[in-house]
Amino acid sequence: MRDGKEIEIPAGEVKHGDLIIVKPGSKLPVDGIITDGTSFIDESMVTGEPMPVKKSAGDSVIAGTINTNSSFIFKATKVGSETLLAHIVKMVSEAQGSKAPIQALADKISGIFVPIVLVISFLTLGLWLLIGSKYLGFSEALSFGLTSFVGILVIACPCALGLATPTAIIVGVGKGAREGILIKDAGTLEKLHKVNTVVMDKTGTITRGKPELVNIKNFSDIEENKILGILASLESKSEHPISHAIIEYVKSQNIDEKNKNIEIVSPTDFEIIKGKGIKGIVNGEEYFAGNTKLISDLKIAFDLESLEKETKEGKTPIILASKNQIIGIFSVADAIKKEAIQAVKDLHALGIKTIMLTGDHRNTANFIAKEVGIDEVIAEVLPDDKLNTIKKLQSEGRIVGMAGDGVNDAPALAQADVGIAMGTGTDVAIETAGITLLHGDISKLVKAIKLSKFTMRGIKQNLFFAFIYNLLGIPLAAGAFYPIFGWLLNPIFAGLAMALSSVSVVSNSLRLKVKKL
Repeated sequence: MRDGKEIEIPAGEVKHGDLIIVKPGSKLPVDGIITDGTSFIDESMVTGEPMPVKKSAGDSVIAGTINTNSSFIFKATKVGSETLLAHIVKMVSEAQGSKAPIQALADKISGIFVPIVLVISFLTLGLWLLIGSKYLGFSEALSFGLTSFVGILVIACPCALGLATPTAIIVGVGKGAREGILIKDAGTLEKLHKVNTVVMDKTGTITRGKPELVNIKNFSDIEENKILGILASLESKSEHPISHAIIEYVKSQNIDEKNKNIEIVSPTDFEIIKGKGIKGIVNGEEYFAGNTKLISDLKIAFDLESLEKETKEGKTPIILASKNQIIGIFSVADAIKKEAIQAVKDLHALGIKTIMLTGDHRNTANFIAKEVGIDEVIAEVLPDDKLNTIKKLQSEGRIVGMAGDGVNDAPALAQADVGIAMGTGTDVAIETAGITLLHGDISKLVKAIKLSKFTMRGIKQNLFFAFIYNLLGIPLAAGAFYPIFGWLLNPIFAGLAMALSSVSVVSNSLRLKVKKL
């Protein structure tokens, strides 16, 4: 809004003090303070809180978050590089830049092995000419010396050594892709097997990341499907995020042939009771749906302690009532992923410590952690707190894997020894992480760690196969056994041994394909 007129400009041209209109479904371009209007804003990318937050005049808003339902106007207070989103991007960049590239084990060995072999081959030729000439004559000594020289170079040719690491990595990365584990580079796969601490975000990683209807308590003689229909009918007129969770649940139930009798009708005399809930007439009867304040106003007795317990567990209870009695209580929450509990058990079986690191409320985080079996909880943290937590763990000598899905997780993902992003998460999290788990399936993290262990074991076995022929063949090719047994390795057989070492390495790498994760 400039000079009383509504105009559209690029986000980069927004200045301090500008009034900005944000429409439903739009992302906020800069940080600021709401001056007019009320809405629910999805701030999960920054806070990790799955439930959209109600914002009204005087409340601060953050760039990159999403306005879910109503238009409002806010005043720009931070623009460009000053915004929280820009600050997070800067932290990601710094964390990524601090990492040193991994020097592959095979490269180190090659750097030592090849010069040693060259020295041995020339030394062998020299010894044949120096000592052999005395006993065999110069011509025969030269012939044997050249045979030994070539035999050593052929059998010691580091072809298998060059294949040892890349063949295992190629097979490992390919197997990971088939299992829904996308690995960005070989260095990540190599580091993963050393991880002894896995830090996990809550929202979208351990939980589904959006509000869902998780529990229904029926206190009436009416069938459950009918009370669901009554509640859904009332909620169909509301724009509250919890209303969407109820409607989505009913739609999912109606897909099932057994549950197609949940009927949603348009309520009459519908009214929103501000800060308390909604009411309306469904099929000729008046019903109310809302929080404890609404039920208190109706002077209906209820178990407040039980509802407060649910709230502490991160659930939001919706009470459906008539004028005289409570009909049912519906709990909405960010549900735990079914595979998360088993994944944590499997991580513990591998001797890995698990930590939940979340921006969500401490009570909710503690409840979820207890349900899943996580060792330690660090809650109510901001993005830079997450980054500092990872640094602290690393300073204690721990090898840290960080699993997350939001923009708020990106700095921690970049700082961790191995960053693991959920495939259902934000682009910045996926781009920052070294590993992406498709469909946001946390159980694939255990498979990824096992895959890394199998691959690294395969690389070590490959290095053994690459060297065993050399270690056994070099003395034979050099003629060390000629004075005793008259043995001298023909370069043709040296070539065969070299080929066998390469075949052994490739065959061992391909064996990874049939390994069960």
